[in-house]
Amino acid sequence: MRPHLAIAMLALMAGAPSAFAQQSAPAAGVPPVSENKVDTDTFTKTLVSANRFEIESSKLALKKGVAADVKDFAELMVKDHTKAGQDFKAALEKSQTTASVTPEGPPLLPNDQAMLDQLKALNGDAFQAKYITLQTQAHKQAVAMFSTYAQSGDDPALKEFAKKTLDTLKMHEMHLKDVAALH
Repeated sequence: MRPHLAIAMLALMAGAPSAFAQQSAPAAGVPPVSENKVDTDTFTKTLVSANRFEIESSKLALKKGVAADVKDFAELMVKDHTKAGQDFKAALEKSQTTASVTPEGPPLLPNDQAMLDQLKALNGDAFQAKYITLQTQAHKQAVAMFSTYAQSGDDPALKEFAKKTLDTLKMHEMHLKDVAALH
């Protein structure tokens, strides 16, 4: 898989922590996630919020004076997550779900918004360190969520989307390890 696509899909799921954080304390209107099953509603809502978080946080990184390799990573996130949103929209159109989710909305889930707010308050090295940390944590959780949905999801079109995206997410994780090791 192409590295830029891999980075995009990893970024896509950076907001996945919101779904997994709900295991112990579900947010209003979002069902809990178990390690054996992710329902379609949770998958789609988490994915949309995560994708938007990735684009918005990466745009911030481009403005906050980060190292060149982190900037390159952020640029790929913006580019590839824009495309990932389009790919998700195409999968959603083929899906059987009745979820009323689009790549452009609704607002970010509370955890994703809190992470974005944390980043907005930082600059320079502090921003860069937090950006890398949040990206790393989010991608570990994204791989778990996509892996689970790819195996046990109940919507064939979205399940296929999750399967196709999983390798890319794993590649993003590896890329982030390299970036983190340099900083």
